Amino acid sequence: MRATYSFDNDDPAAEQRHHILAAMLDPFTVARLGAAGDLTGKRCLELGAGGGSVARWLADRAGPGGRVLATDLNPRHLPVNQGYAVLRHDLTTEAVPDPPWDLIHARLVLAHLPGRAEIVQRLAGALAPDGILLLEEWVSAYPDVVLAAPDPAAAALVERYHRIVVGRLLPANGADPAWGGKAHAAMLAAGLTGVHTEIRADSWPGGTAGARLIAVNLEQVGAGLRAAGLTDAELDRLRLLSADPRLVIRGHFTYSTMGRRP
Repeated sequence: MRATYSFDNDDPAAEQRHHILAAMLDPFTVARLGAAGDLTGKRCLELGAGGGSVARWLADRAGPGGRVLATDLNPRHLPVNQGYAVLRHDLTTEAVPDPPWDLIHARLVLAHLPGRAEIVQRLAGALAPDGILLLEEWVSAYPDVVLAAPDPAAAALVERYHRIVVGRLLPANGADPAWGGKAHAAMLAAGLTGVHTEIRADSWPGGTAGARLIAVNLEQVGAGLRAAGLTDAELDRLRLLSADPRLVIRGHFTYSTMGRRP
């Protein structure tokens, strides 16, 4: 089965999505990449590079003696002349490009792809000796995301929205909202050593990046939410709540798993 990505880069809201995800996740990603050691002169592969914020950071750290390749199934939001090369690439059907790599990083990518465990095997095989694979994924398949809300109806609506997105829409498109918790075992099975997972989450009041992601999701999967029973009035209220600081949601757990090729 071929998965259908729920958040297409051709969608008008995709650029805003990339900005929001960078604001939410880049600090943790940068901290984890920093744990990979000195990247000066290293060969780095950034998979599913989105808006390019991590690829830019890698290019700065690798320097002129290094190489960074940013790939995406649809690279239209990757700026040029940022110190990295860009490649349109389908990780499910094409070989890992130009191995070996000293560092391979993917964030919020494999959970949306079929054959995830086999892809991890291929990524591990594309590493140079002592090379590092870092996979970062959300685990969102849990209830009770609302920490505070302006009223009980608002809390119930956000919880319902979350159940539909995570429990119905994403799995219907081939995604696994629990994949982040499986990456550690997949890396061990691929023969990587020193595998370590760090898990992080945060709270997001309305108006901040994490809460504003709700409004972007409404733009990108609104048809599916309507088909699942949410009314236009409920979607409008969700948009308002995403900007209301009285709503506070619990962010998805980010599982950041790193392993090294012997």
